[in-house]
Amino acid sequence: MSNRAADVSPGGPPGLAGPPGGDVRVPRAVVDLAGGEQVVPVWRNELGGLTFRLGAGRFVKWVARGTQGLDLAAEAERLRWAAPFAAVPRVLESGRDDDGTWLVTAALPGESAVRWTHDPRTAARALGEGLARLHAALPVAHCPFRWAVEDRVSRAGQRLAAGHGPEAWFPEHRHLSPEDALALLAQPPAPVRTVVCHGDPCVPNTLLAADGSVVGVVDLGSLGVADPWADLAVAAWSTEWNFGPGYAREVYAAYGTAPDEERIAYYRLLWDLT
Repeated sequence: MSNRAADVSPGGPPGLAGPPGGDVRVPRAVVDLAGGEQVVPVWRNELGGLTFRLGAGRFVKWVARGTQGLDLAAEAERLRWAAPFAAVPRVLESGRDDDGTWLVTAALPGESAVRWTHDPRTAARALGEGLARLHAALPVAHCPFRWAVEDRVSRAGQRLAAGHGPEAWFPEHRHLSPEDALALLAQPPAPVRTVVCHGDPCVPNTLLAADGSVVGVVDLGSLGVADPWADLAVAAWSTEWNFGPGYAREVYAAYGTAPDEERIAYYRLLWDLT
């Protein structure tokens, strides 16, 4: 649903994702896709993309024409590839018109872990368990998608050149100059191994059953082969944005690993700049 959840702690960067507030204009394509069913806006991401629930059984993502960084066709391709191996949304249809592009998927059971503010420890552990299951299930040798460090570092440089500077970063990185940040990113740690990463492993994108068990994951638009810490570092970080401090270690423990501070620091900086 998002790269950063709405309930981030004070001092976070602007442009956070979350449930849309106020009136939301429903695009004509979404009205047509609903076919008379109720249309409920449920999420707005950092770049302005919208997600709507259609009736009880479908969701549609919609992105305005010209929006950079949101490729729904790429997400549809990744969902179709991952579907035989993991519990991910089933693609129903996709398309585009002069206003934007859309992706319609079947609803999965469960609710987003972001709603588990009443039991954040269970949600954090589910995040780690879900990642472990996903990384084990998706076949690296047959994955055609990359989430390579070099590609992401190149994107970080492009964003810096376009003005995405320290004022838009998380507080823990704002002491860095753009030059220092890029210098750090130019020295990635060697991968511990490679897995097929989720690519957006934040709290809202794990779905839980009523007992707190993982029933699926959503938003796989960046899915690709990478070091598992590219997912783990950010998944644990996102518990701070949604639940406050103290739950990151639950993610690592449930995944079955100890914190790797070097890789955590590297992949959080890379995430922040991309």
